[in-house]
Amino acid sequence: MKIAIIVPMEEEAEFYKKHFKSETKEVFGTTEFDHFSINGNDIYLGLSGIGKVNAAMNLTSLLTKEDIDLVFMTGSAGSMQENVKRKDLILVDSFAYHDAHCVSAGEYVEGQIPREPARFDLNSPAREAFKKYLLSQNIDFKEGLVVTGDTFVQSEAQKDEIKKNFSDALGVEMEGAAFAQVARHFNTPLVAIRAISDNGDANADNDFDKFVKEVGAKAASVISSYLEETVLD
Repeated sequence: MKIAIIVPMEEEAEFYKKHFKSETKEVFGTTEFDHFSINGNDIYLGLSGIGKVNAAMNLTSLLTKEDIDLVFMTGSAGSMQENVKRKDLILVDSFAYHDAHCVSAGEYVEGQIPREPARFDLNSPAREAFKKYLLSQNIDFKEGLVVTGDTFVQSEAQKDEIKKNFSDALGVEMEGAAFAQVARHFNTPLVAIRAISDNGDANADNDFDKFVKEVGAKAASVISSYLEETVLD
């Protein structure tokens, strides 16, 4: 299989680059991808950059050039719920844009881009296989919606505004829904796992800088172990 691993930031890729030895480097669009083999699979590891446009641009650049069978996205997120704590893992089952407001453009709901689904459902056999692996390894995780927007959420007021439309959101970040939208149009399964780096409150800036490497490594270590231990069809 050809598998892409995409993370937004260098800090979130650090574990992968220390854990695996890059065999070659290839440039797709504006992003350099490390290319190597794991367990008989071709792996492309690259940075998307931060935000929706960078995420969509760089994943699209890869998918138009390579016939990728599966995309893994890892990285960090802010918590949206009191029971979602720093360092928790979220296996995302759907993404939505919290900053899309197009209800006056037709029969659309908050967060929906016209002519796109309101939420991008990630359910697939690939995701189900990964979920079974997490359960078999007794890895604690939460499962649910994560919302995306071009905003670093750092106040309770911001969180409350988002919760008006997405009361069930577990986390908030800046790339996931864009990845999901691109993957949907390319008919490519996306498995997304986010680790909580901050509480999305007034301390978010300081917390994020402190914990982003640590939680990025936590998410990356799970994906790395899965790829090393599992034969994928």
